[in-house]
Amino acid sequence: MADIAGMLDELQQKIRKNPMWKERFLESRKTEDPLSEFCKLCREFGYEIYEMDMVNAGEDFYAAMRRSTNGGGENSPKLAWEDDFYELFFVGLEKE
Repeated sequence: MADIAGMLDELQQKIRKNPMWKERFLESRKTEDPLSEFCKLCREFGYEIYEMDMVNAGEDFYAAMRRSTNGGGENSPKLAWEDDFYELFFVGLEKE
């Protein structure tokens, strides 16, 4: 599996330098199926990212974080948003 976080970081850096790309990604959030449209744009710009890649990457990242906190047991704190790479991508993009 590709490093989704790395690809998203790289893509985000490129988008920051290209206002037209940024606008297209922001507009993708208004579509009927925003995640699919987002992934379609990623592929258009050369990043082979699919919907399940995003979901799996978030779940894998979240599971690793839980395992590293208090032994990963049931008493591990519930983390919010750390598993949603899609939302985190846009938070970073909208900061600018």
